[in-house]
Amino acid sequence: MLRADDQMEGAVVERYDVVVLGTGAAGLTAALAAASAGASVGLFEKADEVGGTTARSGGIIWMPGNEYAAQAGVTDSREQALAYLDSLSNGSMRQEMVEAFVDNVAPTLDWLRNETPLRLKLVPRYPDYHPEHPGGLPGGGRSLEPELFSTDGLGPWLERIVGDPRRLYVHEIPSGGGGTGVIDPEIMQERTAAAQEGLGRGLVAALLQGCLVRGIEPRTGMRATALLEAGGRVDGVRFESASGTHQVRADKAVVIATGGFEHAPELVRDFLRGPIGHPPGVPSNTGDGLRMAMRLGARLSAMHEAWWVPVVLAQAPDGTSAPALLLRERTLPGTLMVNGQGKRFTNEAANYNALGAAFHAFDVTTFSYANDPAWLVLDDTCVKKYGVFGTTPGTEAPGWLTRADTLDELAERIGVPADALAATVKRFNDGIQAGHDPDFHRGESVYDGWVGDQNHYRTPRATLGTVATGPFYATRVHPSTLGTKGGPRTTTDGQVLRVDDTVIDGLYAVGNAMAAPTGMAYGGAGGTLGPAMVFARLAGRHAAQH
Repeated sequence: MLRADDQMEGAVVERYDVVVLGTGAAGLTAALAAASAGASVGLFEKADEVGGTTARSGGIIWMPGNEYAAQAGVTDSREQALAYLDSLSNGSMRQEMVEAFVDNVAPTLDWLRNETPLRLKLVPRYPDYHPEHPGGLPGGGRSLEPELFSTDGLGPWLERIVGDPRRLYVHEIPSGGGGTGVIDPEIMQERTAAAQEGLGRGLVAALLQGCLVRGIEPRTGMRATALLEAGGRVDGVRFESASGTHQVRADKAVVIATGGFEHAPELVRDFLRGPIGHPPGVPSNTGDGLRMAMRLGARLSAMHEAWWVPVVLAQAPDGTSAPALLLRERTLPGTLMVNGQGKRFTNEAANYNALGAAFHAFDVTTFSYANDPAWLVLDDTCVKKYGVFGTTPGTEAPGWLTRADTLDELAERIGVPADALAATVKRFNDGIQAGHDPDFHRGESVYDGWVGDQNHYRTPRATLGTVATGPFYATRVHPSTLGTKGGPRTTTDGQVLRVDDTVIDGLYAVGNAMAAPTGMAYGGAGGTLGPAMVFARLAGRHAAQH
């Protein structure tokens, strides 16, 4: 803990009403909300690029009871949304937080439309992740995405957003419900000429332009290392950068929007349950905000939870490997997953967050995680019919997949018992011949077939197909996370609470840097960004006015 009046050699002192740490969707939204409420805002980013994990995401925002759904004829209500989230919570949500989320969807959408350049639209048909639960929407209506945004107004900042341009809508990509990711060349040429972007980078670009128009220019390469305190309240931040140490004063508040801690091995070890490897989010998510809040005695919550996701290490043409989300291939007919014993252990087509729990099963006899390692197995019919991991239908599988002419050979190459793999495949295929999955009920939920075979969507055949035609292929599946959920517990306005539930005056937390308001629940596509943006608006506004 440092006092704000402590003098440090070489320190550069600046002053704002509100200081925001982080430039993902939560940080950008909080900065805009504070500015639109009349505050001067300093916006700081640890990395050299802005946008955080948001920029790498699909940019989907889960907003129950939204106006776009109503305009499309979707019936939704406050009661439905609360019942749905409650059915997924297992007691992990604080009621006042989830009610604040649902009740502030409409005000947040109004504010975004009136105060920012961001424009949203409904993602057609996107079902909730557990659509058969009470209050769930199997036909979609709660997942929104950015309209394509022209980045012409960003100037040099366009080159400083995380990731590469993606000029697409969600429904045009495979994980969006049947898209191919291949756009008519004339349409793509038009989008390129207009400098339009969608998905996560489009979302970040729109919010970033809103900040720039208001005179809020992010300061990059600024790592927050300590919160400053004077007069019983947080009133500044100490930063380390390439140019040295800086002190920045906050006359009203500091908003932590620094993301989670999935890239901090010691925090992952201390707090998260289950095995975690190869997180696909930005490497700057090392829990800086969490550490600073802990030093002030913040009460923590949801520390064992994360936005779970399975990944594979996909190989690029230059031979390097990087984590890729395993969303589509495990859902396609002609695939299944097995553990190191050669046995299936879950519904492969379940939503990725729910699937994460299957990797946390612990075998007390071997004293190891029962389903890690795990392998995705594909047959040649699947590969040729649908195309996998970026290939087009009718072409060969990527060379980085493990290949074998027979299942016995494949079992040897991936190190699982051949007899167990053969028995697993036979039982799976026998069930499919009978029209169902007797072990894990794959295909019974509407969501299971969402990124499967769209010719059979809303039937089990969208995801169920025999694994029968060689050659066969496999790749290691790693349990991972899009980001962590744990952090300081807050009020409904984002104020950080101490361990005795009193407010730490002048300190706010939003996004993955706060304790997740929906607990263990992940309602649907955009279930991270929806609450993040709602509470970021509330926190930014409150910080400016408090």
